Amino acid sequence: MAALVLVIEDDAAIRELLRYNLVQAGFEVRLTASAEEGAAALRGVLPDVLLVDLMLPGMSGIGFARQIRQDARTRELPLIMVTARAEEVDRVAGLEIGADDYVTKPFSAKELVARIRAVLRRRAPQHGGQVIDYGSLRLDPSAHQVSWRGQHLELGATEFKLLHYLLAQPGRVFSRQQLLNGVWGDHRFIEERTVDVYVRRLRAALGHEAESLVETVRGVGYRLGALDALNR
Repeated sequence: MAALVLVIEDDAAIRELLRYNLVQAGFEVRLTASAEEGAAALRGVLPDVLLVDLMLPGMSGIGFARQIRQDARTRELPLIMVTARAEEVDRVAGLEIGADDYVTKPFSAKELVARIRAVLRRRAPQHGGQVIDYGSLRLDPSAHQVSWRGQHLELGATEFKLLHYLLAQPGRVFSRQQLLNGVWGDHRFIEERTVDVYVRRLRAALGHEAESLVETVRGVGYRLGALDALNR
């Protein structure tokens, strides 16, 4: 699934330039012209990364960034500030408020795409397209294939996304709510126990040799099992 980029930029020409280049790079794009429009968009569906102009009409980009970093629902969103102001004080202000990167205008489309992908690799690695090898398990996002010791495994679409999400962040413990947001999306009308159902399906699809890959952390949620335990 393509990563969704929410662009908040008041210049119509730059918005269209961003839309064109980001779509060409394989991203899904939503455009807004102010912090207020951006906030309204966030109340709908959370994007995978925010691209925010520093100088916006009404609420500034810095004010918007401060607002989303104070909200539990949005504080972990990857955020890149974009501005024509290249002074150090502006860059520092953006980074101190919680921006993951800072891009100054004019910028090349290739550089911007590379920076977005770099932020996603750090903050939302499940959007990476690279093959993941974890012991005897291999997941290929582009081919949508999973294999165990060279044998192809049949996984449903949701089980595949769940496994990819866990493999992208090995060792991290996820609550059921975090998995719902990360795998199913922020705005969905399903219960937390749905995660348990799909974990059982994933374990069944992995088979008895690899089912211990997905560990239950009692009272918390789930995590990817350690390699030494998996390969015994």
